[in-house]
Amino acid sequence: MKPRLLYVEDEVDLGNVTKQYLETMNFKVTWCMTGKSAYQEYLTNRNAYSLLIIDIQLPDINGFDLARKIVAHDKNACFLFLTARKEKTDRLYGLDIGAIDYITKPFDIDELILRIRNITRRVQPTEKLNTVDTIQIGDIKLNKETLSLTIEGHTTTTLTLREAELLEYLHTHRNSIVKREDLLIRFWGENDYFMGRSLDVFISRLRKLLRHSTSGVRIENIYGVGFILSIP
Repeated sequence: MKPRLLYVEDEVDLGNVTKQYLETMNFKVTWCMTGKSAYQEYLTNRNAYSLLIIDIQLPDINGFDLARKIVAHDKNACFLFLTARKEKTDRLYGLDIGAIDYITKPFDIDELILRIRNITRRVQPTEKLNTVDTIQIGDIKLNKETLSLTIEGHTTTTLTLREAELLEYLHTHRNSIVKREDLLIRFWGENDYFMGRSLDVFISRLRKLLRHSTSGVRIENIYGVGFILSIP
């Protein structure tokens, strides 16, 4: 089945060329020229899209704001930014919102295709945490079907898919060092500064949740190397 993409771009020439090329490379593409139309399309068909490609400088709404509105409805929305804004602060902000990638214009179309393929392969439904299974991590329960984290004595928290995947992977390698580069290649497809920043955001969120553990479960940072999920 062809991966379906929601492409948000207001430049007519660029939008046409990119859409046509994506379709020749076996993607199904819905192209929206405004943030409002993209938002309505996503709400109507939110389960249909493997990936959202969002330009930041849209005529009616900032692409960052569009992404935040979408994430408010679906914490597991998979999106990347494709934009002319090259400032480091913009990249970090986009990744902090939850973007899988941040690609600046002008871009090489073949590189874009490769990045999209890497992402969509990792988010196909058959690869998601969709089996009924619960992992016990000390006094913590991770439900892989509902993406929920329950810590004894505290309310249940809903995780994003990426948070659940990271925690499960760390648990698989519990009490041993997991290298940063291994996590980046496995979950982001590449090891660079900006993807590393995104990884740090997810690890930080998990750390905050694990602080409620009374059994001492915690994620330790091994400076310059990686992380350890420590379970007494």
